[in-house]
Amino acid sequence: MRSVNYSQFSFFNIYFPAEFVVHVEINRPRKLNAFNKETWTQLRDIFHLISTDPNVRVAILSGAGERAFTSGLELSPGLLAMLNGGDYEEERARFMTRRVIRDFQDSISSIENCSKPVIGLAHGVAFGLGIDILSATDIRICTSDVRFSVKEVDIALAADIGTLQRLPKVVNSLSWCKDVVYTARVFGAQEAHVQGFVSNVVASKEEGLEAAFELAKIIVAKSPVAVQGSKHLINYSRDRTVQDGLEYTATWNAFAIGKDMKDAVASTMSKSKPQYGKL
Repeated sequence: MRSVNYSQFSFFNIYFPAEFVVHVEINRPRKLNAFNKETWTQLRDIFHLISTDPNVRVAILSGAGERAFTSGLELSPGLLAMLNGGDYEEERARFMTRRVIRDFQDSISSIENCSKPVIGLAHGVAFGLGIDILSATDIRICTSDVRFSVKEVDIALAADIGTLQRLPKVVNSLSWCKDVVYTARVFGAQEAHVQGFVSNVVASKEEGLEAAFELAKIIVAKSPVAVQGSKHLINYSRDRTVQDGLEYTATWNAFAIGKDMKDAVASTMSKSKPQYGKL
């Protein structure tokens, strides 16, 4: 019996295809899985729950239907008014706009800040917000027919939800990153793979889900103390000097080394499969 209620989220399908694996599916296929405010609020709440759910060790994130991972932000007069501060007077409107943007940023950051590894599967259209979301995941898989685009400059906007901060740290070339950001051009799976944006390209969404599930099953068999610690330490060290990362890691492992390591060593010596407690 699950202690966490995931059935409350109307814009997402949430499945448990294997023990300790949760599959989160953006569920607005008729809108190409575009996001409105309720969708990004639910996304944040879902990943906050996953982060502390002891019954989850890996999350998979995909989009419902065959046409899109997500086409990005659903533009509407109401949303545009909210982004422009609503009916507040000018200086207060700017404060309100900042609050809305920060709320949206926090939603996408919930994926990166989730203590569990998140595998993103991109297929069909992955525009604008799709790049923000995927850049926040830990491992990215895409289908051979995927179409990516950092779309924001086409609506006279500098991307403000995380792409400009995360994408340069994800890919191999800052020049390429600026190319796709400044032009908003569409690029495909092969280019994304060459530049390191994705680590695996598959023929279809079905094959992508199978690949994600198999990868997740491998990860959940490892010590959750080690896996979650590794995610935290990689993200911490990415934004700091090597020496800062080394010192922090030494302190982290001084507290993290314990029963799981003893069980892992014993299982290796006895050629058996270790069983790790929930975290």
